[in-house]
Amino acid sequence: MSTEDRLAEIERKLQHLTDRQDILDCITRTSRGNDRFDKEWIVGSYHEDAIHELGRNQISGSAYGDHANHAHRAMCEANLHTVAMHSCEIDGDVAHAESYVMGLFLDNGCEKSRMLAGRYIDRLEKREGKWAIMLRRCTVEIAMEGSARLPNGSVLTGSGYLKGSRDKGDPAYERPLSVESGERW
Repeated sequence: MSTEDRLAEIERKLQHLTDRQDILDCITRTSRGNDRFDKEWIVGSYHEDAIHELGRNQISGSAYGDHANHAHRAMCEANLHTVAMHSCEIDGDVAHAESYVMGLFLDNGCEKSRMLAGRYIDRLEKREGKWAIMLRRCTVEIAMEGSARLPNGSVLTGSGYLKGSRDKGDPAYERPLSVESGERW
């Protein structure tokens, strides 16, 4: 194999790895945006003409940030989405991805918590060098509910643990990170 062929192969592999990482970053950015109520992160992960399918509802990508923030605020005190196993097939400027996801929700009142587990099944497109979701279909395959108590039997309120916030006041946005910031349970 010639040097020119080897360099072309390295460039192809590097582009593929860069695209995969950009796609995964896009998918995880929506989850982080949901948890921090960061509408810019949520909406920025979708093309303007995208569709987010949630149950029987089809929500435009541009409207999904407001929808998600309203729904999460109405039903729970805190929420965390975890993106786990991820697979991705890239064909030029179109990709199909499947990502396992768990959503954890602390009910208002902090007495009960819920877990929904399923998958994001996404079609993404790369436009003007940026990957974004064009169609998201969500499955729910496991739903659980339980007491919102710590392993020692205590409730979160009064535990002294750092509490995340649903805005840019969350310690994850702080630069540089310090021990002075953040609300406690």
